[in-house]
Formats: sequence, structure tokens, C-alpha cells
Amino acid sequence: MKKTLAIAWIGSLILAGGCATKRYVAQQVDPVNAKVGDVDKNLQNTQKTLEDDERKLSATDEKASSADTRSTDAINRADAASKRADQVKSDLHNELNDRIANLDDYKSAGEATVLFKFNSAKLTDDAKQMLDQLVSTQMTAVKRYFIAIQGFTDKVGTPEYNLDLSRRRAQAVQTYLVAKQNVPVYRIQIVGLGKDKPVNDQKTKTDRSKNRRVEVTLFSADSATSASAGTSNSSN
Repeated sequence: MKKTLAIAWIGSLILAGGCATKRYVAQQVDPVNAKVGDVDKNLQNTQKTLEDDERKLSATDEKASSADTRSTDAINRADAASKRADQVKSDLHNELNDRIANLDDYKSAGEATVLFKFNSAKLTDDAKQMLDQLVSTQMTAVKRYFIAIQGFTDKVGTPEYNLDLSRRRAQAVQTYLVAKQNVPVYRIQIVGLGKDKPVNDQKTKTDRSKNRRVEVTLFSADSATSASAGTSNSSN
């Protein structure tokens, strides 16, 4: 009987010990499993983040490639423009050298004097007609040429104002020849001389009107060009 009770007691101890062991194991394993689950979730999130970053990097690469292409095109266009500018400068340099080297060969081939209204730098219809005539009758047969434009005023006004007005009158003639008659701008030289070099003593109103003028002279080095010049005046 005692032996049976002892066996029963030992068995209950074993059962009790087994339950305690299971609880212990559960207490130790469950947190580990939870941590493993968290790590797995973090790994999944990390993988998703990496995939998103990869897509963003791919899109960035495409944009960078497109920007690089546009940049290359812009550089090529700038290079082409620079080459054209260099060519123009070279042409102008050659033109200037040729003109200076053969300056004595340039003779007056035609001229015109256009008049302006008082305190005005606006071309009149008569002035435009005279410039058109100069181009149509004298410039069609020349290749090597340049045009000298000198602006003047009457004696009324301050020297500073008259100097500026004379320049604006010369520029008005230059602008008309370039815009309307397609004369290359590099073939034109302008200067404003204010009230200097009057054509008369300016004692009368008519005398003063004749000094509100721009003198246009065509010089050419072409041997076939006649050296004679026809001079006309436009009245206000």
C-alpha cells in the first residue's frame, strides 16, 4: 500500500513537473516567436522599401538620361551658334582688312542729303524716297562698298542736345537702309556732328532748315563704278 502511494505521488510529481516544463517552454518560446514575426514583418517592409527605391532610381535614371540628351543638344546648338558667330566675325574682319588695305581705292560713287524737321529725327517721305533712289541707282552695280552717314543740326539748342539729335538722325537713316533696303549693317558707318560744319551762316529760317540734315555718301572700290555723284536735297 505504501509502495502504491509512493508510486502515485511520484507520478503526480512527474505530471506536475511536465506541466511546469510546458509552461516554462511556452514562456520562453512565445516571445521568441513574436520577435521572429516582427523581424519577418520588418524584412517585408524593408523589401517593399527597396523595391520602391529601385523604381524611383529607375525613374530618376530616365529623367537624368533625358536631361543629358537635352543638355547635349543645347551644347551642340550653342557650338553651332558659336561657329556661325566666328564665321561672321571672320567675314567682318576680312572685310575690314580689305577696306583698310585698299582704302585709297574707295571713291565716292553716290551721295544724298536728306533734311529733317525742327527738333525731329524722323525720316520724311521725301527723305525715304531719296534714300530709295540712292540704293536703286547707285548700289545695284557695286560689290565692294561702304556707306558713310553724317548727322547734323542747326545752331539752335545746346551743343550736348544737338550732338545727340544729330546722332539720332544718322541712326534713323542707318535703320532705314538696313531694314528697308537690306544693306548689311557692317557696311555702314555713322557719326553725329551736332551743329558743326554748317552749310551756310544760318541767318534765316530757310538757312537753318538746310542744316537740319544727314549726308549719305556711298564709297566703292569697284573699277566699273562711276566716280561721279549726284546730289539732291529734300525740303521740309
